[in-house]
Amino acid sequence: MSSNDESLTGRSRVTVFAMFGTVFGSATHHLDERRIGDVAVIGPLTPAVEWPRLWQMARSCGRPAAKDTELAQWILNQATRAFVCGSDRIAQFHDRGWKLKAGGKRVRFKTTYANRDHLWTGNLAVDDLSPDQVAERPSRYRA
Repeated sequence: MSSNDESLTGRSRVTVFAMFGTVFGSATHHLDERRIGDVAVIGPLTPAVEWPRLWQMARSCGRPAAKDTELAQWILNQATRAFVCGSDRIAQFHDRGWKLKAGGKRVRFKTTYANRDHLWTGNLAVDDLSPDQVAERPSRYRA
């Protein structure tokens, strides 16, 4: 686990989804020219929600003794579920610009997990989203 001291800008597939009322974005980042999407980039898009909320959700939904790697796997599972199943998906873009702001948390998996080697979380911005797309959603559940 490490912190992210620099912002990161990219252009890739983006999934926008709601979880417990908060809207999140999930993007793919490539560490080299192979462009295999080895990094999942996930963060909140709802105004005034900060990235630690994602980790708090994972903590409250996961095992009490879960370490950061297991929590990161839970986070990645939620984004993968939204991408694959469409559960709570608000939008899906094949090619969209995004920016992960400085700060946040990075986790490297010991082995590839859900086709990713890393999870980078932080405050995320996705190009050209409407206020309706990022607005807080009603939710039956809270985490």
